[in-house]
Amino acid sequence: MRARSLLAALATGMPVSGTALATQLGISRAAVWKQIEQLRARGLPVTARAGQGYALPYPLELLDADAIRAAAAPGAIIEVQASLDSSSSELLRRADHAADLTFVFAELQTAGRGRRGRVWLAPPALNLTFSVLKRFERGFAALSGLSLAVGVAVAETLGTAGVPRLALKWPNDLQADGRKLGGILIELGGEFLGPCHAVIGIGLNLRLPPALAAAAGQPVTDLAALCGGTPPARNALAGQLAGALTQVLEQFAGHGFAPFAARYAALDALRDRDLTVSGNGATFVAVGAGVDARGALRVRRDGGGVEYFDSAEITVRVA
Repeated sequence: MRARSLLAALATGMPVSGTALATQLGISRAAVWKQIEQLRARGLPVTARAGQGYALPYPLELLDADAIRAAAAPGAIIEVQASLDSSSSELLRRADHAADLTFVFAELQTAGRGRRGRVWLAPPALNLTFSVLKRFERGFAALSGLSLAVGVAVAETLGTAGVPRLALKWPNDLQADGRKLGGILIELGGEFLGPCHAVIGIGLNLRLPPALAAAAGQPVTDLAALCGGTPPARNALAGQLAGALTQVLEQFAGHGFAPFAARYAALDALRDRDLTVSGNGATFVAVGAGVDARGALRVRRDGGGVEYFDSAEITVRVA
């Protein structure tokens, strides 16, 4: 909570002296400095201006559960947490008793993660990191293509908000101009044959400071860069995403991936592209041929037919 209070004090983007922060937070100036250093270590670009105090290069919009609910569809349960190891980990811990369509948003994640155990870089209060629990009557096999349907919901919501040049890279990346904008991680629990549940984690770059972009290990972008320097309002976008995901997840529960196939095809970043495919100790070059009715990737090798792959089997890059 002290970290959130410090974020709130810096949220205007105007300089605030260490003395004023100490008084406001009820701590010493040394403790203020320590808190500032912790925020910097997590990627928040706090500067110290001589004779003025600490400041951010732009204002922050802190997460507000009421504001998110106002923009979300009925039926979604919205929670905002100041700090978590991971919003997905939180829902996995509560999976036995949490209500269907519970959304957990985190202002700060200390151990966010992506596909194949990778770390998800997210500075405090700048991006959107959240997870949703969805229950399904059917088993794991019926959830094939879920990450693609979720990607469609996110991309279409951003497109409606005015974000240009969006695409989906199978199986779980949101891109713009070939750079990663966001990611989706799905973790399953319950009975293999049903009923089961999915915890769907989403990370979306609104503002990604240069130091974190350089540490990403791949080309990345953010909504600020795509929207002329100012990303969409954070709480409004969070609510719109929660509303869109509520509808998409309910539709998927009843009909699977089929209703989303054409919508995914319109956003497919890999179709007709030369690809490098790696998995099971082998690497080969192929051409993307879309996805099938289950959401499996289709690729075509020279002189061969179409091959099909599920997301757990391979990694894919544009050659």
